[in-house]
Parts: sequence; C-alpha cells; structure tokens
Amino acid sequence: MIDLTGRTAIVTGGSRGIGRAVARTLASAGANVAIGYHANQRAAESLVEELRMAGAHAIASAGDTSRRQSVEHLFEAAAAAFGAIDIVVANAGIWRRAAIESMTDEQWGETIDTNLDSAFLICQAAAREMIPRREGRIILVSSTAGQRGEPYYSHYAASKGAIIALTKSLAAELGRYNIRVNAVAPGWVITDMTADVMSDPGFRDAVIRHIPLGRIATPEDVAGPILFLASQLANHVHGEILNVNGGSVLCG
Repeated sequence: MIDLTGRTAIVTGGSRGIGRAVARTLASAGANVAIGYHANQRAAESLVEELRMAGAHAIASAGDTSRRQSVEHLFEAAAAAFGAIDIVVANAGIWRRAAIESMTDEQWGETIDTNLDSAFLICQAAAREMIPRREGRIILVSSTAGQRGEPYYSHYAASKGAIIALTKSLAAELGRYNIRVNAVAPGWVITDMTADVMSDPGFRDAVIRHIPLGRIATPEDVAGPILFLASQLANHVHGEILNVNGGSVLCG
C-alpha cells in the first residue's frame, strides 16, 4: 500500500543508526534518497552502493547540517540529482553524557548545534522548497528524553524537547501549504551511539525491565513509523509526536 516511486527524500544523519535504516526503508518503497552525513564517508558510500545495487536511486552529501552552507549544499545536490524534494527526515544528532555541574559551554553548544540548530536549518530549507509547490512531508526525530528528561543528558533532553515544540509549531504554520510535519520519539535503540552503555549487561537488563514489550528497539523499528508518516497512509496525521518506545513512556 505504500509506494513512494518518483518521490525524493533527504535523510540527515543517514550513514548510520536510525538514519541508515530510514534511508533503506524509504528506498525500498521506491523513493530516491539523498543521504546527508557528517564524517563517515565510507559508511555513506557503502549505503549508496547497497541501495543502487538493490535498484534504488541514491546519493550521499557530506557536511555539517548545523551550518547553513552545508544544508544548502545538501538540498542543491538532492535537487540536481532528483528534482523536487518531497520528504525530509531531520535525524542528525549526538548523545553525550555530561553532568550539569561540570558541563562546559562547548558540550552544551555542540549538542544544541548538532541536534536543534541542524533541525531548524533543515526544516527551513524544506519549507522554502515545499511552500511554492504546496506539498511536502517533514519528519523530525525527537526522543523520550525530550518528553521525560534524562539525567546527565540535560543538554540532549533540552534539544529533543525543543524539537517537539518545533514540530508542533511548524505543523500549525505549514499545514495551510499542505506540508505535513510530524515527529517520532524513540526510546532506547540499539545503535553505535548507545553501544557503549549497552555493552554493560546489568545496564541493558535494567533498560529492558522498563520496556513493557520486553526488548530494545532496532533502527528498523523506528524506520517503519517514519515510512508511515512519509506515506499517503498518513495524509491526515499532522503535528503528531509518534512514540516508538515499546511502552516505556506512555504519553499522548
């Protein structure tokens, strides 16, 4: 029922983790995919090759999406390769521990730049692309941390809470242009970003005990709901924060 053939999607943070799974999933539904990545060229290029071998159309564009010039370059590269941009997934982010009493200005700034400034610039570029055509889908990646907070990651939680507010604000602003804006809020996900903490069996077991479904999500568990939000099945879903956490945070 989901067919994105002829549609073009941009996925930031697309070389690894959730972004990589999203790129694969959108491509499997027929979308052309432009993968934005920051540093891991080998991973990005291997994903592009994988998608092309599967019959999809894909490109990768390097850059720091917390900087306007990089975002403009990403959108220009996607447009040059595929034409109009229909779907934008703002996924780029970092998660680094810092206690509030010792957190440096640099630690705070790096997280806000990477997680929130990046989302703002990506959404702004998407709106400028989509408003004249009066159509588009913007999907942001938040977190349960933005809903309930997270000790020792207050900068991360603040950035993800702001993404929820940004999603709702843009939904109210852009709906008149037939641009649907939604977010997903994953809980714990097995990625390279969480690999260190998940390598502790005691910690991992404690996490699982608080997930009613009894397991930690995979990147594909998050990619599926993003595909839904990008598809025609979600044509009347707007301003929604779709929780993907196995029941660990029950909020409407």
